Order: sequence, then structure tokens, then C-alpha cells
Amino acid sequence: MASAAFEDIAKALPGCQIDLDTLPPWDKLYRGDPRFNHIHCFNLRKGGWRESLRWLAAMRNANYDLVIDLQTTDRSRSLIALLGLSGKPIRWRAGNKSAYPYNLAPTLTGIEPRHALNIAHDTLRAANIPPAATYPHLHIDPPTRSSATKLLAAAGLNGKQFAMFLPGCQAAGYLKRWGIKNYVDLATQLMAAGIERVAILGGPDEMDDCAAIADACGEAAINLCGQTELLHVPVIAQSAQIIIANDTGTAHLAAASNSPMIVVCGPTDPRRVLPAGANVRGAQVQLPCINCYRKHCAHHSCMRLLHPTQVMRQVRMLVPALA
Repeated sequence: MASAAFEDIAKALPGCQIDLDTLPPWDKLYRGDPRFNHIHCFNLRKGGWRESLRWLAAMRNANYDLVIDLQTTDRSRSLIALLGLSGKPIRWRAGNKSAYPYNLAPTLTGIEPRHALNIAHDTLRAANIPPAATYPHLHIDPPTRSSATKLLAAAGLNGKQFAMFLPGCQAAGYLKRWGIKNYVDLATQLMAAGIERVAILGGPDEMDDCAAIADACGEAAINLCGQTELLHVPVIAQSAQIIIANDTGTAHLAAASNSPMIVVCGPTDPRRVLPAGANVRGAQVQLPCINCYRKHCAHHSCMRLLHPTQVMRQVRMLVPALA
């Protein structure tokens, strides 16, 4: 979602040196991105104080005029504050709270949950940068685009009406998984509506679920799990008629295609977590316990009670050709 804000920053500050400070593995998304002069990547989650000190040294040597904090976590706020206390503060510091260390911040009212892109847009306005981008903007170099296109061709998806399934998530967030049977039942309904193939994508934590869905769907399924690079995802998504996903990072990559997408939510709040874009919808059953953000649950009702027919109803609304 931050890549949408990157697009606005690059357009508002032509000719300026713009560097990106990110965490692994997301630096891989921006290597060679023409919007950035340099990529800083420090493993601050696992590196402890050693990595934090390396970060402080790098920022002190860079002599930046402006920092825009789009992560807005306690870690990012603390690091920017420590930079100021070290004697080399960045003059202008934009963030989402009217408190130290920021001196450029929006005035917010209300307590309703807010989408991350809306928060980023408010931060940009505080820095006098007009927000315009409404979905992720990723730079995909010609070799990466070419290899993704070849993968599509090898899978027999060129010229086909296909749906993309992103049925996994990291192992620790298993409550965000809608389930094998639900994806298989939805695939049956999609094919009855005219979809010819189902492309299934995922990473190492999702191999078993992807394989099980592919086996149940038979010849109509193309299991690409483990065969794609990060930036292959938006290229493949661009050719899909519809994307069905769990609340997973891969869905945010797919959103860069601006293709129609439905994200299944249960323990996480769609008002906060949906990928950015006008073509993205959330599917969620209304229960008192939704948006609980729990890591474990005995009944998993939020996913168990969300029937594929309900999701298919939203598919038809979003993609009239499948009505």
C-alpha cells in the first residue's frame, strides 16, 4: 500500500534524491525502481540494538531534509526520535500523529478504524504532497515481466478466462485461511459462470493447501505455488478475470494489477487490511466476534460460516460478465 504513496512522492518532488528505508524481504520489490536513488534495508525486527545503531549511523551520514514515516509504528517513531536525540535530527519529519518526533502531521478526529492508505494520504497532505494514487504502483522491469508472461504461457493461461486464488497466509496466521473446501466449492461455481481455469499461487507456507485445492479441482486448476517471484504476482493478476484471496501479503502485490479482487476477512478488519484499489472488496460474515485479531480460536466461526455462495454473489456484483 505504501507504494501508492511512493508514486505521489516521486511526482511531487522531481529532481530530488529520494531514498527508501524498508525491511527485508520487501527491499526486493524496489531494487531497480527508478523512483529511488538508494534502498536502505536493515533487519530491525531481528537484529536488535546492533541493527538499530547501524540504521542511526546511516541516517546521520545521509543528511536528509525530510523523512516521511509511512510505517508509523512504535519502532519507526522511536528510531526517528533517537536520530534527533543523537544530535543529527532531520529538519522536517512527517508522520500520522501530532506528537514528537513529527513536526508535520495531520489533525485527526474520530476513532473509527482507518485504512492504511487513507492514513498515508493524510501524512502526505501534512507534508504538502497531494495524494492521487489509489492502488499500489510497483516498477516491474522488462526481464521480470517477460518471465511472468512465459510462466503464463507455459501454464496454458494465455487467452483463457481464469480466476486467481491466493488461499494461504503465513503459518502463524492460520485463522485468516478460508479453507480448502471453500475454495474448491467456489471454483466449481466460478467455472459454472464461465471461468475456464483457476490459477493457484502461494509461498512455502501454503504448499499443502494449494496442492489440495488443485487436486480437488482437477484439470481446470493450474498450481503455480512456489513457482513465482514476488513481482510475477501483479503481472499474472493483470490477466485474471477475478482474484479471490485471504488477508495475505500476496493480495497486496496482486492489487498492483488493479484487477477485480475479493479478500476474505474474518479475524482481521477489512476497514484496515484490504489491499488498496477501487476494484477490491471484502467478504466477511457478520458475527459479534469478527475483527478479533486472535492467533488461535476454538470455533473459527468467521471463516466456517462464510459460504462460497456468499462470495460468489460478490463476484457477480464486481464482475458483471460472470453474472
